[in-house]
Amino acid sequence: MTVASVGWSFLTNPRAQWSVFGDWFFSQRVLEGVVTTVELTAVSMAIGLALGIMLAVMRQSRNPVLKSISWFYIWLFRGTPLLVQLIFWFNIAALYPQIRFGVPFGGPALFSGSANTVITATVAAYLALSLNEGAYMAEIVRAGLLSVDDGQREAAEALGLSRFQTMRHIILPQAMRVIVPPTGNETINMLKTTSLVFVLGQVLDLLTTVQLIYAANYKVIPLLLVASAWYLILTSVLYVGQYYLERRFGRGTARNLPPTPRQRLIALWRKWRPASAEVVA
Repeated sequence: MTVASVGWSFLTNPRAQWSVFGDWFFSQRVLEGVVTTVELTAVSMAIGLALGIMLAVMRQSRNPVLKSISWFYIWLFRGTPLLVQLIFWFNIAALYPQIRFGVPFGGPALFSGSANTVITATVAAYLALSLNEGAYMAEIVRAGLLSVDDGQREAAEALGLSRFQTMRHIILPQAMRVIVPPTGNETINMLKTTSLVFVLGQVLDLLTTVQLIYAANYKVIPLLLVASAWYLILTSVLYVGQYYLERRFGRGTARNLPPTPRQRLIALWRKWRPASAEVVA
């Protein structure tokens, strides 16, 4: 049995219920789930990236306290399952019924409220996804910074550049060549990892929405196909974005960059257009 025959049997299988797939693919409930999934991915990755940069700089600090804090954070959040972290934050009220922000050690409180009110299911999802991602991004950013030769820093110091100017104009542009590919993979992974929020039961992401629908109409397979198709579409968009980012930061490392998909289509069109014109003539 060939791959083509397997694919054809799947597409023509009446039990796939493609009509149900078409009915639900652009439904409002599914689209709202897609938007929630995109929001979870974008916000969590943005916070995780900012946190990762801070932790990576702390890991390279000469201050032993900062290095220890960064190491402990990464060890803790990489060493525990994300599913456990989601459930933990959602049930944080069992540990701290009241959440208080203010001056420590008995000082005045700037904010105080019930943990159940402050840490909703949505907030718990953002907290768990962002804090977990920060640990992984810290190692990715640290690897990028370490990939830049120390001679670059010494040359920047010799030119009189400050540490900020050195980081911005010398270190980061070179480190981004190492940082971008794994960051793209982490973003794609985050998009799919958001499906774990279904355990909270109140965050209506794509998978949770689909589960609620097929729990009511029992159309499990076609609705899972709907979710899978949307995940494939979203990850494909991220693949394209990652490709162009890698080209952007890869300038200077290769004399001839590979053509973009658009350039390939234009070249193919120019190649076949004269032949088609001769046929018409």
